[in-house]
Amino acid sequence: MTTATQLSVNINKVALVRNTRHLGIPSVTRAAELCLQAGANGITVHPRPDERHIRSDDVFALAELLQRWPGREYNIEGNPTQNVLGFVRELAARGQAPDQCTFVPDSENQFTSDHGWPLADAAVRARLQPLIAEVTALGVRVSLFMDPDPALMPLARDVGAQRVELYTEPYAAAWSDPAARRAQLARYAAAAQAALDAGLQVNAGHDLNRDNLPSFVREVPGVAEVSIGHALIADALELGYAATVRAYLACCRGQDAAPYAI
Repeated sequence: MTTATQLSVNINKVALVRNTRHLGIPSVTRAAELCLQAGANGITVHPRPDERHIRSDDVFALAELLQRWPGREYNIEGNPTQNVLGFVRELAARGQAPDQCTFVPDSENQFTSDHGWPLADAAVRARLQPLIAEVTALGVRVSLFMDPDPALMPLARDVGAQRVELYTEPYAAAWSDPAARRAQLARYAAAAQAALDAGLQVNAGHDLNRDNLPSFVREVPGVAEVSIGHALIADALELGYAATVRAYLACCRGQDAAPYAI
């Protein structure tokens, strides 16, 4: 039997819609609360320096909200050389430290995350190690956004990370081709097993949806958590937050969802 993978809902796209007007709707905190009420295991945000979606005040408002949901996790993503460490430090000083900080190697103007940390580069490892140590000392779990390369997983452990988040866009892009899909699943399964063998826990995220998520959690060992935003929020526009979260939680248990209507 497949152990249920935890679902963290990324609500960046809710903030993106809100930011197109000056009315404060849709509410980011209300969206998060509705997802938590429906059973989501956590909330993820990726506050970029240009505040194109999540803004600084959202980060703190959501931390306050999560205080009322014991057992649910708050995950803040971002490049540790930009703004994310400032949020973690301030939240820790307030006694509201996030549960997890996911380090992502994005440039400031990057459209979306599209690659993992190149840990084969010793200079990258040297730059990350003290930043990971600082966040860990604040009581926050650190996950590194990584390409599915088994050889890199021991290096993630060596720099002090507790988890890796496997970047899943290549898997999602291969979904429509059965042979390519099988090859990608084997690739991710090998990377996940290497991470587990290195003593790391495994997260995953990017372009996962109701179609491709069940196979992923069935075939890739030990996926502790998936972070899903774009597809989930798009589904919520049609199905509502509660029904959408319930559907994704079923997918996290390896249950195939009804196919998307066209």
